[in-house]
Amino acid sequence: MDQLNTHKSPEMVKWIAGECGITEDLGVERKRGILESMKSRQNFLSDETHQIRIVYTPKHSSWLNQIEIWFSILSKRLLKRLSTTSLGELCTKINNFILFFNETMAKPFKWTYEGKALMV
Repeated sequence: MDQLNTHKSPEMVKWIAGECGITEDLGVERKRGILESMKSRQNFLSDETHQIRIVYTPKHSSWLNQIEIWFSILSKRLLKRLSTTSLGELCTKINNFILFFNETMAKPFKWTYEGKALMV
């Protein structure tokens, strides 16, 4: 996941703890324990000993941006005007578009972030 605050929320910690069968006291938000801070929640959520572990992408380098770009291309060039009568037909059209895209339009996405603070 990216570094979005909701991916480190108290609700996320409680849900993951429940799914992993963790019954220990999680603490209180802004006061104590795992729920105390964003950092303590992130540490809990990314703990490798848990059955479910969140892996956070580094700030400003999220590979998800590349995925979002790809789905934007797919949406604008194929799905926006597409009409199909079955799931099979949809899958075939998407697979054909991917083949066409890779043969004719694919090129590396240019990453432009230089690590500088954004100017407001």
